[in-house]
Amino acid sequence: MNNKDQYNKKIAFLLAAAFTLYLCMSMAAPLCQPLGQAFCQPLAAADGADAGKAALAQAVSDAASYIHNTVKAPEIGSVGGEWAVIGLARSGFAVPDAYYQDYYRRVEKYVRDHNGVLHDRKYTEYSRVILGLTAAGFDPRDVAGYDLTAPLGDFDKTVWQGVNGPVWALIALDSLDYAIPVNHEASTQATRDLYIADILRRQTQDGGWNLTAGAEGAVSAREKGDVDLTGMALQALAKYQAQPEVKAAVDRAVAFLSKTQDAKGGYTSSFSAGSSAVESAVQVTVALCRLGIPLDDTRFVKSGNSLVNNILLYRTGNGGSKHTLDGSGSDLMASEQALYGLAAAIRAMEGKNSIYQMADTVKRVAFKHTPGSGLPGKHADIKGAEVKEQGKTFADVAGHRSKAAIDALAARGVIGGRDAERFDPDATMTRAEFAAIVTRALGLPTKQGSAFADVSASAWYAQAVGTAYYYELVSGTSATTFSPEGTITRQEAAVMTARAAKLAGMDTGMNEIAVRNALAQFDDYRTVADWAAPLMAFCYAQGILDDAALTIQPTAAIKRCEVADMLYRMLGAADLLA
Repeated sequence: MNNKDQYNKKIAFLLAAAFTLYLCMSMAAPLCQPLGQAFCQPLAAADGADAGKAALAQAVSDAASYIHNTVKAPEIGSVGGEWAVIGLARSGFAVPDAYYQDYYRRVEKYVRDHNGVLHDRKYTEYSRVILGLTAAGFDPRDVAGYDLTAPLGDFDKTVWQGVNGPVWALIALDSLDYAIPVNHEASTQATRDLYIADILRRQTQDGGWNLTAGAEGAVSAREKGDVDLTGMALQALAKYQAQPEVKAAVDRAVAFLSKTQDAKGGYTSSFSAGSSAVESAVQVTVALCRLGIPLDDTRFVKSGNSLVNNILLYRTGNGGSKHTLDGSGSDLMASEQALYGLAAAIRAMEGKNSIYQMADTVKRVAFKHTPGSGLPGKHADIKGAEVKEQGKTFADVAGHRSKAAIDALAARGVIGGRDAERFDPDATMTRAEFAAIVTRALGLPTKQGSAFADVSASAWYAQAVGTAYYYELVSGTSATTFSPEGTITRQEAAVMTARAAKLAGMDTGMNEIAVRNALAQFDDYRTVADWAAPLMAFCYAQGILDDAALTIQPTAAIKRCEVADMLYRMLGAADLLA
């Protein structure tokens, strides 16, 4: 048996055992003995590499599914943004192309709106977005006409944050071997050698790195390494081990990480107030994979527990992960990091590039897009809401919390007042009024007729109801009645708004777990009707409904100001505010 076969067999056993533990935990069945003692029998070493690979693949799929269902619209951000995109793209999980195109569109808009400046001082913002765009298949050197790699040519500004500045600059630039552009505004032009030297000088005496070591020059003897930052530094230095000083630093860091690993295969991090944290195990996992160190290396298996075993301990049963072992419920940041940690593990098992070596990414060309023209998947009949009366407002919304939304929709002719000066923001709204507003918001052409006996052809709202019915935005209160003069409830408005969002190209699908997670934060979530729950959950998940309140009040009459807020947010998310 050759070395590769031995490695596959060993790692198959560890991964199979880890996944068995995950299944036992998720089903809350006391079937397994403690990890590190005898494992359950369904996946034993004799099952070979295929069983271990299938087990890990299932864990990756569950984690990716959770992130895809939770982060519907990734933005520029350290949570709900690039790490979700990177984890999904590098996991091999099937994600529609539109998901990545939508992410690029949001990044492009943000970059354009901020004149290419992601942050004045935190240059890790540029590194993270470079990685997100590269993973998604886009070129970060031309986003709305800006080269996002250019700021990393400024050495002094990049290292201002401490070691994480040069670390993530190298990881980002090396993800696709991007050249460091000449930055004419920099006091010190950055080079890879300068970044490497800055990382090396900050290594602590125990072999690790932390956020503050070397900030004032020499590293203090009191400085202790932090697991997370040590893992990150190794990811940055791995490519440069041919340099003797880098190799020596890497060896010391690997020894530090091996020594500090606990009996459960994980780590205690200063970032988690002294508790064990999934993020720490993830950073070490990604580092070992980048260094080419097998995950079953005896230096990183303690009491029979590997790093992969440890990452799976944090699973919550719905595909998400919690931050610490004593935590409860899924944490989005922890779930995103768990996904890309598991993705790194399976990529190593399959002999693929490490997670930040992105030469194998699917290359994409960004759709040419005019702001306000809508999402790629929108219905062909939808048109963006253009401003018709600049500065339109009402006297009774001055100082109102919904003034921005009311003014924006009024200026576009989507919503009107009781008269020229009065909007009556806290009044209720009828079902017919809502049908008229939502069809105007989408710019839909008029469609005649409906199936409702109580909608007279001569009524002012007949065409609006007919159009909304034609496009399946509304349904009746019975098979033959619409109740046009009836007051619309919060859950009815949410459902109609979500249907409008779907017609506008947004993905409104949510699995049962995601629906529950979105609604269970409210005291009265059980009072939401079954027919309304999935789409109401979508509205909360997308920020169309404000989740600041403690209750949903699904059957309460919705206010005119609340309707304005909902439609304004939906149109913004669907890129229909021309």
